[in-house]
Amino acid sequence: MPLALYALAAGAFGIGVTEFVIMGLLLDVSTDLGVSISAAGQLISGYALGVVIGAPLLTIATGRWPRKTVLLALMAVFTLGNLACALAPDYWTLMAARVLTAFAHGTFFGVGSVVATGLVAPNRKASAIALMFTGLTIANILGVPFGTWLGQAFGWRATFWAVTLVGIVAFAIILLLVPRSPAALEKSDLRGDLALLGRAPVLLGFAVTVLGYAGVFAVFTYIAPLLTEITGFAEAAVSPILLVFGGGLIAGNLAGGKFADRWLAPSVLGSLVVLALVLGTMTFALHSRAMAVIYVGLLGAAAFATVAPLQMWVLEKAEGAGQSLASSFNIAAFNLGNAAGAWLGGMVIAHGPGLGTVTWVAALLPLSALAVAWLALRLDRPTLGEPASARS
Repeated sequence: MPLALYALAAGAFGIGVTEFVIMGLLLDVSTDLGVSISAAGQLISGYALGVVIGAPLLTIATGRWPRKTVLLALMAVFTLGNLACALAPDYWTLMAARVLTAFAHGTFFGVGSVVATGLVAPNRKASAIALMFTGLTIANILGVPFGTWLGQAFGWRATFWAVTLVGIVAFAIILLLVPRSPAALEKSDLRGDLALLGRAPVLLGFAVTVLGYAGVFAVFTYIAPLLTEITGFAEAAVSPILLVFGGGLIAGNLAGGKFADRWLAPSVLGSLVVLALVLGTMTFALHSRAMAVIYVGLLGAAAFATVAPLQMWVLEKAEGAGQSLASSFNIAAFNLGNAAGAWLGGMVIAHGPGLGTVTWVAALLPLSALAVAWLALRLDRPTLGEPASARS
């Protein structure tokens, strides 16, 4: 794989830390800024909203720019946003800085996916996307725990200073390693791009992404209470168990890319089936400590095994024009699924049937995504079962 892909992974690492590290610092932020924990939790929702809104807007605004220039500009926004977080004097300034930082998220992964596929041979495109997303998985395993420790030991602002430094390093690496023109620029035609996004296969691809990831986050958002209240682990055991989840993320991400390189459509369908099975049977596994740990790893693997196939699928449906915009919209769809899944899981817990059934309800979402994916393939039957390279 070209070194430029590792530069993209470095940027993905920094963005991943920024997105998730706030979860471990909510108490510190709420105490320091004098707000409730629930208000501090809205910093997570605000970030997700920033991704959903910012992804299409920034992609449209930078549509005529060289892609390397876009990536560098996004890392500059990311770095300045984290600097603003570190310096924020009050809650609302911190919220605004979080939203600003999130604007870079969707477009970076969207444009980065297009750049990544242009750096490799046609039969390795999905693996290239998976390698870029490995930065996000490593952020969950190493970056987030370290950032949480740093914030708890030296104050939450120290974490954002550290992520600002990561942004500067990632900017430099992208500047040095990503070629100036890794792929031909798209002819930006906003009306044509939006018309392409309105095509049934592309819209159905977005729907599959939202439903699939809603299932993941309906469970993962509440993984701590599931492990403590149902399985019986002590709270101190949750963080080490989540390392198993992170290991699953890396394995599933790379495996999903490998399979999608050879059999794109079957990989989409198969990864959704596996995700539904893991979520559905996790209900029983949570009553055994050993099985619960195993299933946390399986959940991570099943969750990220869907990422490269879904991203590659949307890119293929948008081939010819508007790939960067379609790719960014799909990243927004992942985050919309995250928010929807967290909301649905909370509703199940608060209004019934209760915490113990969250995994059952969550399993229905990838099954729904499977039905939508099958419909999309029925509308595009010639691609079913063909190797990705045969369609490129």
